[in-house]
Amino acid sequence: MSETKTSPQAPSYRPLTFGVTRVVLNEGANGVQYLKADQALSDHAMRITDRLIHWAQTQPEQTFMARRLKKTDGSSGEWRHISYAQALTSARNIAQALLDRGLNAERPVVILSENDLEHALLALGCIYAGVPYCPVSPAYSTVSQDYDKLRHVLTTLTPGLVFASDAARYGKAIAATVADDVEIATNSVAAGTALTRATTSFDQLLATPATAAVDAAMQATGPDTIVKFLFTSGSTKLPKAVINTQRMWCANQQQMRQSMPVLADEPPVLVDWLPWNHTFGGNHNFGMTVYNGGTLYIDDGKPTPALMEETLRNLREIAPTVYFNVPTGFEAIAHAMKSDAQLRKNLLSRVKMFFYAGAALAQPVWDSLHQTQEAEIGERIVMGTGLGMTESGPFGIFVTSPDVRAGDLGVPTPGLELKLVPVDGKIEVRYRGPNITPGYWRAPEATRESFDEEGFFSTGDAVAWIDPANIHKGLKFDGRIAEDFKLATGTFVSVGPLRAKIIAAGAPYVQDAVLTGINLKEVGALIFPTGAVRQLAGLPANAPLQQALESAPVQAHFQKVADELAKSGTGSANRIARMHLMHEPPSIDKGEVTDKGSINQRAVLKHRDAMVNALHGGTLPFTILPKVKA
Repeated sequence: MSETKTSPQAPSYRPLTFGVTRVVLNEGANGVQYLKADQALSDHAMRITDRLIHWAQTQPEQTFMARRLKKTDGSSGEWRHISYAQALTSARNIAQALLDRGLNAERPVVILSENDLEHALLALGCIYAGVPYCPVSPAYSTVSQDYDKLRHVLTTLTPGLVFASDAARYGKAIAATVADDVEIATNSVAAGTALTRATTSFDQLLATPATAAVDAAMQATGPDTIVKFLFTSGSTKLPKAVINTQRMWCANQQQMRQSMPVLADEPPVLVDWLPWNHTFGGNHNFGMTVYNGGTLYIDDGKPTPALMEETLRNLREIAPTVYFNVPTGFEAIAHAMKSDAQLRKNLLSRVKMFFYAGAALAQPVWDSLHQTQEAEIGERIVMGTGLGMTESGPFGIFVTSPDVRAGDLGVPTPGLELKLVPVDGKIEVRYRGPNITPGYWRAPEATRESFDEEGFFSTGDAVAWIDPANIHKGLKFDGRIAEDFKLATGTFVSVGPLRAKIIAAGAPYVQDAVLTGINLKEVGALIFPTGAVRQLAGLPANAPLQQALESAPVQAHFQKVADELAKSGTGSANRIARMHLMHEPPSIDKGEVTDKGSINQRAVLKHRDAMVNALHGGTLPFTILPKVKA
C-alpha cells in the first residue's frame, strides 16, 4: 500500500481540532437548500448561572475575571482579581438588592459602562435574580451629542435602575435622558458633574445580604427566561432590542464547545477588550468564560492609535489560550510583532487559536501574522472565523480546517439549520435553532418581518460555496444583500467581494470602503484610511488626517491602487471608476459605524449623499480617477 506524504511546502499549524467537518444537505423547492452539521447538539446547561455555581464549587479560588487598577494619575497599574467564589457571593448579594426593588422584564437594569469588574458582577447579579439587563454602547452617552439613541434605548426598555460606572463620564447623558423617578446607581459621584440627583452606590448593592429568596428566584428561572437585551447597531433605522434568553445563551455556548473543542481542552484564558454591549464581547466571550470556567483579563486597550499600546502591554504580560479581535486589532498586532520580541514570545507561547469577526481581514495582514509565527515558533496559529449576529447568540457558522482564506465562513454549528434561499441572483442564509432569538422586545411587527414562513430568521447575509464540488468545506461570505445595488444599466454590484478587494489592494492603508453608484453608470468608492497614511506621508502621528491624505505621496500611492483595481475590473459592476479618501471618520451617532468597528454602507451613503453626488459629478476635490482605460 502506498503511503501518502504531506508536501514539504504545506504549512504546519499548531494542533487544533475542528468539531464539525461534514454536513448534510437537503434540497427543497424553488432552488432552496437546507444545510446542517452531521452531528447533533449535545445536552447542555439550561441556565448560565448553573455554570457559575458549578465553577464556584469546583474551583472557587480560580480567577474568573481581572482588570488593572487605575492609579491616581489615570494610568493603569496592577491586576485586581475576582475569583469564582467571590463572583458567586457578589452575584447573590446584588440579586437580593434587585429583588428588593421589584425589578423585572418590564423594569430591567440598564448599564452605562465600559467593561469593568462592577459591570460584570452587576450582570451576574441580574442573571441570578432573573432580572434582564441591557449593557448600552458607551458611545451613546460619551460620544453622541444629541443622545437620541440613548433616549430610544431608555424609552424601549423603561428601566427601573440605571447603573453608571463613572458619574463624571456618564453624568451629562443621565441628566439629559433618565427620568427623575428612575433610580441611579454608580461607583462614585465626582464633584462638578452634571449628575446632581441622589444616587445609590454600587457598594450598597454589593453589601445587601442575600436571603433564601435569591436562590428561589434563581431556581424559578429557566430556558425561556430573558437574560438580557442587546441592541442592534442601527443603520438608517433606530436600533432594535434583541431578546436574549437562557436557552439562546446556553445552547450557543455548547455549540461553540462542539465546533471549537479547544474550549473544552482546558479553561480558556482571554485577554479581551471587545465591548459587552455587543454580542461578540458580551455573549460570545463573556459567556465562554463563565460556561467553560475560564479567566477573562479585561483589556482597557482598543485598536485605536491612542489605546492600542495598552493592548500590546497586556499581551506582553498575559498569555491567552485563545485570542479574539477585530481586523483593525490584528493589523496593529501584526505590525507590532515584527519588532517586539516580548510580544511575540508571550502572545504566541500558548495560544491555540486566533479568531476575528466584525469586518474583512485583509489577506496581507493574515500573511504577515503567519510569517511572524513561523519565524518565532516554527508553525502557524490557526485563524478561526465564521458568521453570526446578535440574533443568533452570536455563534452560527465556523470554519472546518486550518486552510482558511479571507472571506471563508465554514459550516453550521451543531443544532443550527441553515436555509439557503436564492434572492436577486445571490444566496441568502437563514437560521433556525435553539440559539436564535425569539424576537425583538416590544416590536412585534419587526419580529414578524424577520422570520419566514418556516420559522427561519432572515439574516440578509449572502453566501456562496467555498468549493461547489465539496460542500463539506462550507460557505464563504458574499456580501450583504441589502448593500448590493444596481447601476443604471441594470447590472448588480456585489458590494462585499468588491469591498474586500479594495481593502486588500490598499493594505495596510485602507481601513474600510463604501461603494457608491446606485442607479448611476459606474462604481465609485469612499475610502476610510488607517492612521498609517501619516507615516506614508512623512508626517508625525498627530498630524491632521486631511493633511496626510492630500499629500503627494499618499495621492500617488492611491493612484497606483486605483490603476491596479481598474486593470483587474472586467466590467462596470466590478471596476472602481473613481475614489475619494475620507478624512472625516464614520459617525457613531448616525449609525455609520458599529461597536465592532465595521462600516454600515447604507448609513454612510444616506448621510453623505452630497459628497457622493459630488464624487460622481466630478466636483469633489482630490477625486482619484484610474489612468488605465476600461
